[in-house]
Amino acid sequence: MSVRTATASGAAAALLGACVLLPATPAQASAAQDSPVVYAHRGASAYAPENTLAAVDAADDLGIAWVENDVQLTKDGVLVVVHDTTLSRTTDAEQVFPDRAPWAVKDFTAAEIAKLDAGSWFGAGFDGARVPTLTQYLHRVESNRQKLLLEIKSPETYPGIEKETLRVLREEGWLDRGHVKSKLIIQSFGAESVKTVHAQRPDVVTGFLGTPAVADLPSYAAFTDQINPSYTTISADYVAAVQKLKGVHGKPLRVNTWTVNDAAKAAEVAGFGVDGIITNNPDTVRDATR
Repeated sequence: MSVRTATASGAAAALLGACVLLPATPAQASAAQDSPVVYAHRGASAYAPENTLAAVDAADDLGIAWVENDVQLTKDGVLVVVHDTTLSRTTDAEQVFPDRAPWAVKDFTAAEIAKLDAGSWFGAGFDGARVPTLTQYLHRVESNRQKLLLEIKSPETYPGIEKETLRVLREEGWLDRGHVKSKLIIQSFGAESVKTVHAQRPDVVTGFLGTPAVADLPSYAAFTDQINPSYTTISADYVAAVQKLKGVHGKPLRVNTWTVNDAAKAAEVAGFGVDGIITNNPDTVRDATR
């Protein structure tokens, strides 16, 4: 069973509900504008195997515009979409290549990774899902008319990954004015990686993953547009301190927090004033914060 089939009834119900709603009042419209942006973490990863095309589609079926993913480089220099630096948790690499421990992404070619099953571990119906290349992933996000929060994963492991990521984005049309303006964010836990992206493409919106000390925020504002911390590390005061500063493009720094999966916590961090919430359960967070 495909994830689109699995979520079709829910989507249909949502569409039916939308058809009978009255037009929003000005107050309601304002409240909607103030709601945090919801980012589907590794796709809608509560409903489909993370970082697969099925997870992209699951987010689309739920009406979620933004998906988040992770990119790494294979042994032969191909960008693939996978979170862990090893393949063992989310694929059958240990069974297919039993003598290749520790099954590090960097030790496998793109062709070898393409052989792996990245869906069976998650549940019935996802057998045969594959680890997509970044190119394949971009095609699906574009086809769904979605937007992308792209994380450069473990950049210290992959010298030059920033340049290669930008090259693929450019070749696939994701660095044109429309995409750069409103459809793409590149983030990383590596401050130097974010700096490199900004240096190579100053127009691209960037985010730093982490919770810098308030005193250090001005130095981050010199090269990024967002401070994206774990929800366990923030407060309303911290969010306000970030948003008081202007980022590298002259706009207030934004805060996208992660990974919030339940309604109560989503409502709490929304109350802190965050700009976005990254979540495995995007429908839950959306419904709790609008």
